[in-house]
Amino acid sequence: MRKLATTLLLSATAACSLAAVAGTEADGNDAQTSNVEITWEDPKSYTDVRPSNESRVRFRNRVMRELGEYFEELAESLPEGQQLSINVTNVDLAGHVWPTFGGGAVDIRIIRDLDIPRMTFSYSLTENDEVIKTADVSLKDMAFMNRATNIRHNDALRYEKVMLKRWFDKEFADSLVKS
Repeated sequence: MRKLATTLLLSATAACSLAAVAGTEADGNDAQTSNVEITWEDPKSYTDVRPSNESRVRFRNRVMRELGEYFEELAESLPEGQQLSINVTNVDLAGHVWPTFGGGAVDIRIIRDLDIPRMTFSYSLTENDEVIKTADVSLKDMAFMNRATNIRHNDALRYEKVMLKRWFDKEFADSLVKS
């Protein structure tokens, strides 16, 4: 009986996970929570969202989810009532995935200073349905390996998050809530 209950629980969890992944992939949108709306435009065509040790779809969805959550975290410092809409058109993660050889070996992402993180998107910041700020953004961080960071060193997207934080703080310096 215990084995059947465990199997049913795992099956239900897997079904929920697949539904969440399918929903994100199908509409290209991450959920609109807090004051951020993110659209991931044609993520299959992004320059480099290549996994080293998991399926492409799962890795791409995880990257979109984690970067979306980070955009939400950054936007928490915007004044109440402001809505940030972001349309991501390309992501190029730091490093490059190289194949490994041998039985059962997985590919590995090698981070070198030549393979800089890049991201392109457009955004619009609104308040009471009035556009306050809008722009097309093309980010790249050529000194990404030299930046001290308070983001965990085991965070696979730490270089991209530092790049986004630097952009966000500069772009919205006049709007950020002082804490």
